Amino acid sequence: MATRARVRAPELIGKGGWLNTGDQQYTLADLRGRIVVLDFWTFCCVNCLHVLDELRELEEKHRDTLVIIGVHSPKFVHEAEHQAVVDAVERYEVHHPVLDDPELATWKQYAVRAWPTLVVIDPEGYVVAQHAGEGHAHAIAKLVEELEAEHAAKGTLRRGDGPYVAPEPVATHLRFPGKALLLPDGGFLVSDTTRHRLVELDRDGETVRRHFGTGDRGFADGGPDGARFSEPQGLAVLPDGRIAVADTVNHAIRALDLATGETTTLAGTGRQWWQGSPTSGPAREVDLSSPWDVAWFAGRLWIAMAGVHQLWTYDPATRTVDVAAGTTNEGLVDGPAAEAWFAQPSGLAASADGERLWVADSETSSLRHVERDGDGFAVRTAVGTGLFDFGHRDGAAGQALFQHPLGVAALPDGSVAVCDTYNHALRRYDPASGEVTTLATDLREPSDAVLVDGDLVVVESARHRLTRLRLPEEAVRVADRAHRTQRAATEIAPGTLRLDVVFQAPAGQKLDTRYGPSTRLLVSATPPELLVEGAGPGTDLFRDLVLAEDVTEGVLHVSAMAASCDDDPANEYPACHVHQQDWGVPVRVDAAGTARLPLVLAGMDEQG
Repeated sequence: MATRARVRAPELIGKGGWLNTGDQQYTLADLRGRIVVLDFWTFCCVNCLHVLDELRELEEKHRDTLVIIGVHSPKFVHEAEHQAVVDAVERYEVHHPVLDDPELATWKQYAVRAWPTLVVIDPEGYVVAQHAGEGHAHAIAKLVEELEAEHAAKGTLRRGDGPYVAPEPVATHLRFPGKALLLPDGGFLVSDTTRHRLVELDRDGETVRRHFGTGDRGFADGGPDGARFSEPQGLAVLPDGRIAVADTVNHAIRALDLATGETTTLAGTGRQWWQGSPTSGPAREVDLSSPWDVAWFAGRLWIAMAGVHQLWTYDPATRTVDVAAGTTNEGLVDGPAAEAWFAQPSGLAASADGERLWVADSETSSLRHVERDGDGFAVRTAVGTGLFDFGHRDGAAGQALFQHPLGVAALPDGSVAVCDTYNHALRRYDPASGEVTTLATDLREPSDAVLVDGDLVVVESARHRLTRLRLPEEAVRVADRAHRTQRAATEIAPGTLRLDVVFQAPAGQKLDTRYGPSTRLLVSATPPELLVEGAGPGTDLFRDLVLAEDVTEGVLHVSAMAASCDDDPANEYPACHVHQQDWGVPVRVDAAGTARLPLVLAGMDEQG
């Protein structure tokens, strides 16, 4: 991989301290002689969760030479809470040290601009590569092998056990449950997400009847003691009585037959969907991407495809899947379903009258819905404004705020309950009045709710339990809190801004141009008036953006993709890989600002 002059890696600092090290605090000097990969992540970010899974094999294969360190860099206020980071590390089975950096100190030291970002540091303490987004595990694996050989020859490679110390396991019936479903006899089926299984509970929401799944991460059909899941989430009843399961990290939709205890696969291949893959066809032959919730609506099973910011559907009659709404661009855009933008849709619920499908769109902290529009569907936003504004504010929907909601429940009066996850609250939106109220607080990361005899049973994910709440006659009074994502704005010069997405194909690979351009760039802005020229799609990874004279600040949204393949003429079927990332870059126009904005997709910025 091409590199520039060696850059000494900045020190690792974080006010929250270290996790998964047995309380040991580390510096880069302590890691000298090891290859270090810094994974800048935040637990709200589904792309970050994808990268955690991409790195598992690499971490295991090079355990004696490689140290992966997660640098937790929060987007939302809740993610800056230390206990929330502790919970997330267990919830997502992070088996390497994590530095809790609530003030983004290390993020700023490394000039990181996006979640996730991976930085590779050689055994002598120098930065040798940087990658933003997903799909880089193969490139990093090759680089690690090169660094192992190079530094073994130099005598600068140190082998041995790494600094990871596993925390003590905790005994509970559920561990970070995700979603729940009311069963016909009054019991509950719960996705026991971190333990990779489904749990059937009695009416009390506590007594365990049965488990479905071995409890070990995997992908296998079979009976209660043979089936395997990987972080299952959403649950919905199919017309034939089986339970559809969003098997999130397996990128699949499964079906559980409660009568027989058998689990089968309805949709997905076990592989993650990438740009250019099929978006419709036989359900078992089409890749999916982190399905988070499911709901029956308009004669189909709707799927909240959090990993690609879309809604898909599954048709049991034809056993096919198709895209129903969303473009894969991340953001908040309403309109015809095919043109709408979502940002990690994570909760679904059909209204009692069947006219609306409510959507908890987590990364935009919004409540949205799908409704019929002529022969098709349209997407509308009830509450929320976009990727960067969030908080806890009741009142008129136009100014109300949520913080990363993950669940919704339709109520009989036409209103909807919202699991306002990062506010630890249960909220209510009433379409008739256009008002948002708070029903309950002091819930720990509520992620779903189901209606039971006029009460709501809430999945308190971070308290590992179901909690029954009586709906109050009056709203709870909560002090207004409004927040914006806290990242320092990049100062840019007025006039024309050169945007450069830096991409260097991994060693032994080249851009795949067999079927046309192998790169894609999409640019937009908030507010849209920030850009006079330069918005829209294109195939070059560079572009001149002309800035408006009367707009002084905003956010540039940049989405880039590049495909590379093995560079071996003798190989008729070379292995190919897709690298992709979305950036939201806060900018401020200033006469002393930069005229060039580099964003590293893979490699090093030679002009930096």
